[in-house]
Amino acid sequence: MAPKHHPTPLSGGARKALAKELGRARAMTTILASQSAEVRAKGEALIRTADKLLCESWNERMWADGGPIDPSPTIDQGINGGYAWLEIECSRCKTRRDVDLAALRHPPTTFVHDLASRLRCSKCAKAGRRPSATLLQLAPRPRQAAPET
Repeated sequence: MAPKHHPTPLSGGARKALAKELGRARAMTTILASQSAEVRAKGEALIRTADKLLCESWNERMWADGGPIDPSPTIDQGINGGYAWLEIECSRCKTRRDVDLAALRHPPTTFVHDLASRLRCSKCAKAGRRPSATLLQLAPRPRQAAPET
C-alpha cells in the first residue's frame, strides 16, 4: 500500500496543526500495536489452555468409557495443549508403546481417534502380522525414556 500523502497547508497555523495530528497518529499506532501484541499473547495462552483441557477431557472419557472416543482432539491440539505423546497397546501381543504425535506423517488436522486404524504394532509386523493398535491416552511425555544409541 502506498504511503498516504498529506499536502502541506499554506498557512503556518494549519501546518502546525497537521504536524501535531500526524504526531498523535504515529503515537497511537505504537500504542495500538503494543495492545494488539498483548491481546494476541493472551489469546494464544487461552487457546493452549483450551487444548490442554480438551486433551484431559478426552483422556477421562477414554478411561471411563474405553475405546477411541469421537470426537477427539486433533494432532495439532494435542501438541499445542502439551500432550504430544499417544500411548497405544497392540491388540494381539498387548505391548504398550508411546507414539510421538509430532513425528507422525499425518496432517496436523487429523483427529487422534482416526489414528487407531492406522497405527500398527512393529513387534508383530516382524512376525508377519499387522494387528491394529488400541488407543489408551494422550500423555505430556513418554512413559519411559527412549533408548539411547
